[in-house]
Parts: sequence; C-alpha cells; structure tokens
Amino acid sequence: MSLHARAALFAAVLAAILSASTAGFISNEAVGASAANGGGGGRSLLQAKKDCPVSFEEANYTVITSRCKGPLYPPALCCQALKDFACPFTTYINDAQTTCAASMFSYINLYGKYPPGLFANTCKEGANGLECPEDTPQIKPGEEKSASSAAATVAGVAPMVAATVSAFLMLIIS
Repeated sequence: MSLHARAALFAAVLAAILSASTAGFISNEAVGASAANGGGGGRSLLQAKKDCPVSFEEANYTVITSRCKGPLYPPALCCQALKDFACPFTTYINDAQTTCAASMFSYINLYGKYPPGLFANTCKEGANGLECPEDTPQIKPGEEKSASSAAATVAGVAPMVAATVSAFLMLIIS
C-alpha cells in the first residue's frame, strides 16, 4: 500500500471514529418514552430490555428544570432545554434495546414535576427526531454528574486532536 493510500485510509478511519462520538438527533421513539405509561412503552411486553449503562439518577437536571417551568411550559424553552440535557446521551437513549430513554424521562419528570407526555407532545422537529448539534460530545457511563464539564473538556480537546492529525498527515504526504 502506498504512502498516500495509507494516509487516506488513516484519515477515513479517524473521521469515522470522530463522527461516531458525536450526536445526531434524539429519536422520536426516545422522546416518545416520556409519554409512555410508566416510561416503558407497550411494545416491549415480550421484549426484555437491557439495563441502561448510564445512571440518570446521578445526572444534573437543572438545565431543564431551571428553564422549563409551568404552568405554560413554553415549548421553545422546554424543547431547547431537553436538547441541551439529552443530546450528550443520544448514544444511549436512542438504543431501543435499553431502558435508557424511559429512565431518563422518569427522572426528568420526577425532578421537574412535568405533566405526562409534555416533551413527546411538544417537542417535534425533523423526521428522525430532535436535531442535536453535530459537535455534541457523548457522555460515557460514570460521567453523568460532570456532564457539562466533560463536554467542555472534550470540546476543548477536539480542535487540538484535529490540528495534530492534520500536521501528522502533512508530514506523511510531503
């Protein structure tokens, strides 16, 4: 394999890895878990779901509860607050084989005392669900408490990684 082919392969693999670690959307099915009875949904009667690897019990919900307030629950504020909180968890809440979406909405509703189905009935965007910024870093299990500081750290490291990879590729190609 030539040097140029190796550099192109390395760049393609790196791009795939970096894109896999970012959020794309919060699926309509995940948002629908907020309206399901008990958060679990009726379709899973015969389908056992895996436990969620993320502990939503430990998460900080003030990003939602401080902005999404009744009695009117302004849709623009509530939906943006939901996206700000949930986009870093899309890897988990979009996995229909886990209890993550139901667990997350259970705690959101517990701490925010929201009416059933508020987010499912109010927050509608594209065909795939609620759009998340492409540069949203994903939270890993154990990082729930420090989600905002972890996101800031990853966001600060990403440009440095990109610059390092670019410099490395320039050295290989020239």
